[in-house]
Amino acid sequence: MIYDITPFSVIDYPNYISCIVWIAGCNLRCKYCYNEHIINGFSNVSKNQLKSFLESRVCLVDGVVFSGGECTNSANLLDYIKLAKSLGYLIKIDSNGSNPKVIKNILENDLANYFAIDFKAPKEKLKALTGLDYFDEFDKTLDILLDFKAEFEIRTTWHFDLLSVDEVLKMNEYLRKKGYKNKYYLQKFLEVPNIANLKQSIKTIDFNRLNDDFMLRNFN
Repeated sequence: MIYDITPFSVIDYPNYISCIVWIAGCNLRCKYCYNEHIINGFSNVSKNQLKSFLESRVCLVDGVVFSGGECTNSANLLDYIKLAKSLGYLIKIDSNGSNPKVIKNILENDLANYFAIDFKAPKEKLKALTGLDYFDEFDKTLDILLDFKAEFEIRTTWHFDLLSVDEVLKMNEYLRKKGYKNKYYLQKFLEVPNIANLKQSIKTIDFNRLNDDFMLRNFN
């Protein structure tokens, strides 16, 4: 189910101009999530409407980002991707990594060019933060991406009250032991309406403890 389409973005697909297809529904309820309207939303855009839109954007944008919600929960995702690829678009998948079989299917059929995978929390904290204990599935997704030598990034939304520096460093250590070699992106929590009504943390963070493995986004 397609909730909505963002027609133009210069920040959601690295180095490319893109549009974003927002898939309704999600299997998580992350405390800091600001897309509650999408995860609890319904289909507002039909496949025919998506087709017409994508046809109108050929040569205007380079890629299509499938996001959500959690796009891999959609039974129609592969059809949407195939439609976009048939029109010559690059494909980026935003995912929480909870559906490794879907990610594998996408890779086996060469349906995506880039993935952004959210690493929500270390194993022992995952359910408390997201409502679901899916670390094993996340681990399998990471293995699949690495085995296929896929182009992908790992990113974490960082609210200082939810994750400490020590926990972020532990998460990075896990990634490096798995064989992840790219930058680990830390995205600043933005104080906008969210599921748990979280406010900006007043904690002081020693960013000097972070090494060159990390890249900060939206931090002042």
